[in-house]
Amino acid sequence: MSDSKNRTAFVILITLVATIGGFLFGFDSGVINGTVAGLKTAFDSDSVVTGFNVASMLLGCAIGALAAGRLADRFGRRTILIVASVCFAISAWGSGISQGSAEFIIYRVLGGLGVGAASVLAPAYISEIAPAKVRGMLSSVQQVAIISGLFCAFLSNYFIVGEAGSSLAEFAWGYEAWRWMFWVELIPAVIFFFALLIIPESPRFLVAAGRTEQAVAVLKKLMSEGYKEKAAEIKLSLKEGHRPRFRDLIDAKRGLRPIVWIGIGLAMLQQITGINVIFYYGAVLWQAAGFAESHALFINVISGAISITACILSILTIDRVGRKPLLLIGSVGMALSLGFMAFVFSQAETGENGQLLLPGLRGISALVAANLFVFVFNFSWGPAMWVLLGEMFPNQIRGSAMGVSGFMLWVTNFGITMTFPLMLVRIGLGGAYSIYAFFAVISFFFVWAFTKETKGKELEAMEG
Repeated sequence: MSDSKNRTAFVILITLVATIGGFLFGFDSGVINGTVAGLKTAFDSDSVVTGFNVASMLLGCAIGALAAGRLADRFGRRTILIVASVCFAISAWGSGISQGSAEFIIYRVLGGLGVGAASVLAPAYISEIAPAKVRGMLSSVQQVAIISGLFCAFLSNYFIVGEAGSSLAEFAWGYEAWRWMFWVELIPAVIFFFALLIIPESPRFLVAAGRTEQAVAVLKKLMSEGYKEKAAEIKLSLKEGHRPRFRDLIDAKRGLRPIVWIGIGLAMLQQITGINVIFYYGAVLWQAAGFAESHALFINVISGAISITACILSILTIDRVGRKPLLLIGSVGMALSLGFMAFVFSQAETGENGQLLLPGLRGISALVAANLFVFVFNFSWGPAMWVLLGEMFPNQIRGSAMGVSGFMLWVTNFGITMTFPLMLVRIGLGGAYSIYAFFAVISFFFVWAFTKETKGKELEAMEG
């Protein structure tokens, strides 16, 4: 094999290993979907406590994302990803053995720390090792991994429930099905830990840490020539030669640098359109729309497959079309599909027990609109937002800025997840999806006004 092919294979290997973190991010986020009924019964919890059981991981995600950026600037991207892999494994085991809500929440928050760290560090790490001309494509693999994790969680939940009969029934060795849903995650978590041991540290971190010789050695494996010059270029891009620090984000007039505010805006808008309502509460949502539990879980599997297809199309498109056009296309598509969902759900009937009913074509129309939304999101905002966050910040602030943006993403995710059950009761699905559609419209104008294209630019050329 030629040196060029060896380098390409090495970059692909690093990308695939890093994106196992994205897979776990998706699996850990999606596995809760099929366990809601089991948790409610096993822990004898009301709707508020059940909602917090579901959303508790997101608190850990917010903390993990904020801390990971700063810790990664100090100890390295790979090192913190290894710590995250341990968090995933402990959380998967502990969530399944929990006997009460308090114990369960502790383990879910621990898993959230891993998810939060992986969500910001995997795209940052990939962007720092990938060549500029294919950086968008390789960084988009992260979203494929996230959705693959969600899909595998949905598929695993579906088959476990199918074998056991329900999430509350015994699956194996005297343990309920919902507990096994969490334990399945141990397999990719252990693989992630050992796979991380074979990949190198980010060369941009190594230069920032003053370990230039090691950075050159890594760059030599990634580039055919000019690796010493690239190391010098990276060093020059670091402000005044000092190591990255959190205070570099501060702007005396605006509190934070404008580029950081843009990153925060993109992160929040990605979540406030309600995508994770479908992923976290999909089974609950479709049962509320009149589908049986087994059918609702199978719809989740279909949504996962559609998401993967959309992500693959995005990978093939993002380095040709660019990040900003994809986001704009996505905003329009999300606004239309969410608006249609709001209309269909507003026309729903109510059964004798208060259950939402969407008979005939209305149920099918809601299902088609929801999966169109899932497709558009995963073709556009799903991958493109993470690619942009991994690219748009200067080397000096990338870790910390990703951390702050990730923190606000998970805080927003927590808010959406906690408020959905309340909106379901107070204003119904029609009202909830009207709000999500409104923010999809806002996202179009935000991207149009504030986002700059990063396609094909070297990371050292980013300004902020």
